[in-house]
Amino acid sequence: MWSDFLEGVEQVNDYLNKIVWGWPVVILILGTGILLTIRTKFLQVNHFGDSLNNTIIPALKSIGKKKSKDNRLKSVSQFEAFSTAISGTVGTGNIIGVVSAILTGGPGAVFWMWISAFFGMVTNYSENVLGLYFRKRDKKGNLSGGSFYYIANGLKWKWLAYCAAIFCVFAAIGMSGVQTNKISETLSHTSSVYFSTPDGETAKLIIGIVIAAIAAVIIIGGIQRIGKVTSMLVPFMSLLFIILALGAIFGHVSAVPAAFGMIFSKAFNFQAAGGGIMGYTFAQVITKGMARGVFSNEAGLGSSVIAHSASETREPVKQGLWGVFEVFFDTFIICTLTSLTFLTTFDVSELSGDMKDAALSMSMFSTNYGDFGTIAFSLILPLFAFTTIIAWSYYGEKAIEFCFGSASERTRQIITAGFKVAYVILIAVSATIQSDLIWAIDDTFNGLMAIPNLICLVALSGLVAKITKNYFDRRRGEKIEPMLSAYPDMNEEFKRDLELQDAEMH
Repeated sequence: MWSDFLEGVEQVNDYLNKIVWGWPVVILILGTGILLTIRTKFLQVNHFGDSLNNTIIPALKSIGKKKSKDNRLKSVSQFEAFSTAISGTVGTGNIIGVVSAILTGGPGAVFWMWISAFFGMVTNYSENVLGLYFRKRDKKGNLSGGSFYYIANGLKWKWLAYCAAIFCVFAAIGMSGVQTNKISETLSHTSSVYFSTPDGETAKLIIGIVIAAIAAVIIIGGIQRIGKVTSMLVPFMSLLFIILALGAIFGHVSAVPAAFGMIFSKAFNFQAAGGGIMGYTFAQVITKGMARGVFSNEAGLGSSVIAHSASETREPVKQGLWGVFEVFFDTFIICTLTSLTFLTTFDVSELSGDMKDAALSMSMFSTNYGDFGTIAFSLILPLFAFTTIIAWSYYGEKAIEFCFGSASERTRQIITAGFKVAYVILIAVSATIQSDLIWAIDDTFNGLMAIPNLICLVALSGLVAKITKNYFDRRRGEKIEPMLSAYPDMNEEFKRDLELQDAEMH
């Protein structure tokens, strides 16, 4: 009976997925990015230096320094907000997702991941700008924002905001399922090889329970604890992956030109990788690349903006610039390294579409580094996946809070606590479910979550351009009223905070 139910779910999801990731949504994603790029005057190119100088460089210099205390606002530092956001984006999609895209869409899918990321840099920037501009403060002093806030208060379509929030809850559950499933699959296989433990459903369930228990401890602490944990894990796991990937690529450096050649030539080719999946259409190559690109960097979903909105910064544009770097780091660095490692390690003409993406991802490391590579992969992937799990728990929690914003404080606390409990339980359960189904379901909910967000970004693109111009005009010394918040009282408050910061600097 359970298998019949899952089969029915798979059939329904396949139907919805074809609609959600059909040409209309692909055009909407690209079109939104192109529109925002034009309206912000190619911000991802003209202000990329600013995105580095105002984000990652000063953040790295400030690591270890105490964050200024603010009794009015319960917030996190810019780097903690970024770490939470990047932990939500840098997950199994950056490794296994890229391998899956190449297997099912061919090397050309990587090109379309890059295209989606180039325009996605501005899309993510715009989400952050609107997220901070329309964020609100609750009675406890917590800053809350996200796509549902700017849809409700900017576009003023509350029904669409509720749709976005509901889709976010299901996407959070799905994202957690994908990450947990890949952790359990990887660790159970590794432990069976090196420690002779059972490689079956029991081992996966035990791993799922352990993951759920650790996640519960962090999730209970809210955004402050999540921010602290991710700010420690993200730099470590990213650096370890980059070193290993570069080592593997340099080990096959003569194959790098051919790898790039395949990516560009197959981007407009009707033939996909592998004898078992020949005949994929040009449209499918694009949609696979776009779907995996959005799954990886989340630009257009309206998800990472939830974490960014909790930042202590008062300037929407400054946090928006983190979004530019976030997508650049996620896709142009991590996903590109995965692609080149895979394409230089294997002969894709000998691969077939029915090969397991997780097994090939591990093999990518073991082929280059032997047993050390297997162990390293068994450390990197769980870290990537785990940080995504805890980040998306916060996204789901904030979506729940938005949906029940008019309820009493006690009711909201009960419902939020119920979501956290259900989320933790589902982490354990997801460890044993068929991974392909979970991935497909989450793909669908990602697409559904993106649609209301993209509609709003198009409608408010003029406001994004206006806020952007306001910031850079002020930086050039023009004496104009800052656009820091959509709400006059918070705008005045943040304006005073900026004045105090300037006074302290001088």
